Amino acid sequence: MGYCEVPHTADLALSVWAKDIPGLFLEAVRGMAALMELKMEPGQYSTREFTLAAQDVESLLVAFLSEVLYWMETDQAGYLDIEIRMENLHLSACLVGNPIKEQSRQIKAVTFHNLAIQHTERGLETVIVFDV
Repeated sequence: MGYCEVPHTADLALSVWAKDIPGLFLEAVRGMAALMELKMEPGQYSTREFTLAAQDVESLLVAFLSEVLYWMETDQAGYLDIEIRMENLHLSACLVGNPIKEQSRQIKAVTFHNLAIQHTERGLETVIVFDV
């Protein structure tokens, strides 16, 4: 499991890989937080729960990351402790986060630009482009 930033001309892009879909979604959140250069305060935990459904796994990934991004901005909290439960294309998530102390980059949106989750030697892999 992991992630790394990849070059993109105008936006931010992230390569993400994991053994399964929940792992891929978790690594995508961690990578998104790394791109935002988040630093969090200790303690004062925030929690959020939500459910989502989509027609395909790529749409579910975009919806999931968009929801996490929304709650990060709304609550000014970095949600990196996440429990994901999935059944087919239905997702339930419980987020636990800390207040954001510092953020160097802003992400406006998660995009569908060339988004495709593929089976590779590492398991599942995709590249996610973020609008900044």
